Amino acid sequence: MNQNDKHHDDTHNDVSKTLWHGRFAGGPADELMAYTVSLPFDRRLWRDDIACSRAHVAGLAHVGILTVDERDAVLAALDVVEAEMSADTFVFAAGDEDIHTAVERRVTEICGPPGAKLHTGRSRNDQSVTGLRLWCKREVPLVAARIVALQEVLLDRAREAGVGNDAVYLPGYTHVQRAQPVLLAHHLLAHGWAFGRDIERLLDALERVDVSPLGAGALAGSSLPLDPEFTARELGFARAFDNSLDAVSDRDFVAEILFALSMVAVHLSRIGEEWVLWTSDEFGFAVLDDAYATGSSMLPQKKNADIAELARGKAGRVIGDLTGLLTTLKGLPLAYNRDLQEDKEPLFDAMDQVSLALSALAGMIATARFVPERMRTAADAPTMAATDLAEFLVRAGTPFRDAHAIVGALVRRSLAGEGALVDLVRAEPRLGDDAAALVAPGVGVRMRTTPGGAGPRPVALQIEGFASALQQWKQAIS
Repeated sequence: MNQNDKHHDDTHNDVSKTLWHGRFAGGPADELMAYTVSLPFDRRLWRDDIACSRAHVAGLAHVGILTVDERDAVLAALDVVEAEMSADTFVFAAGDEDIHTAVERRVTEICGPPGAKLHTGRSRNDQSVTGLRLWCKREVPLVAARIVALQEVLLDRAREAGVGNDAVYLPGYTHVQRAQPVLLAHHLLAHGWAFGRDIERLLDALERVDVSPLGAGALAGSSLPLDPEFTARELGFARAFDNSLDAVSDRDFVAEILFALSMVAVHLSRIGEEWVLWTSDEFGFAVLDDAYATGSSMLPQKKNADIAELARGKAGRVIGDLTGLLTTLKGLPLAYNRDLQEDKEPLFDAMDQVSLALSALAGMIATARFVPERMRTAADAPTMAATDLAEFLVRAGTPFRDAHAIVGALVRRSLAGEGALVDLVRAEPRLGDDAAALVAPGVGVRMRTTPGGAGPRPVALQIEGFASALQQWKQAIS
């Protein structure tokens, strides 16, 4: 049994010794504790809770509420708690409702009366949200770094796919219908740019995370001479809170991060959907490495893109995390309400699921084998040249709407069996041999010249631009 699952049996750990037991004649009911306890999920905030306690103790000594000896005794006890937590030898007690209770209890066990002063001038209301903000400041850049790792895979595969005469190209789709040929590099980087916006959203949210609520107390501050700016600096926050009521009840930053994570999940889901299609026999555009695919318990021939499928499925879960939090927040009056305990589980879940998905998809895409011949065959279908034929007529002076109708009629006749499209184009007086050359394999994808478009020259420039942007995102994260 892990020692974290054991309980002390001394008098300090009686379940009646809650942080609020003085107001009550007896201990809490088992059902109350079972329903309200948050330790099973907020224990992952132990580093942040200890950091908050260190800063608070330093702040109390700074304004003369603790002596230097008392400060040092509590800080030494916090060092012991940190060591125990790090080594996974910390023993939680039956009365530990949350990580804050557990840390304070253990500090008091270690250093005695000075430990009983640890909570002076603070509440779990400001303590909890301060710890959560610290956690976000640490963890959000880590998930952003995972996004960068996936972007690097996309960039590597885009460079590998090339932009020259032997570049890999495939159909671009609208309405899941073949539309125009595009370079594979262009397609891969489309996802890369979307993930860049995700990084920017996450980092932007961190600006509003970077506010210390410590010193707001339960809701109104304290009559003690606390210095919230001092503790904010101790914790590395940009500034302290402006309004104590808002400080303890604000979870906008959690909602913002959850929205940003939801967008990451949506972008991962879109990639997942494409790879499910691309790796099917019907498309055959890519083959997954065995290490990143699964089989069937019944069908021996199967090779399933489970990572891609789960990327689709878990997007709904992450969106649900956001929706659940917003629903919780929408009806809460000021200031703190216990409903706000529901801020952590959806945030932790979304962060975990998105982090796992980013790493899994990065590995899947990095190791997959593309099948250029299948992509090119699909992209070289004669009808894929329809827009190029219409633009040929436009360059000759035909209004686009008329050109659209002319080419559309030729496509209809070809599909009706009147002849190959290339022959019908060659026979059309307004088109002829020069236009018929546009129907040849591999020609259409080289016609795109618009900056940012799917042709060789624009994509070559785009690869350079994306590589530069990637370095800027890395720098912003670090």
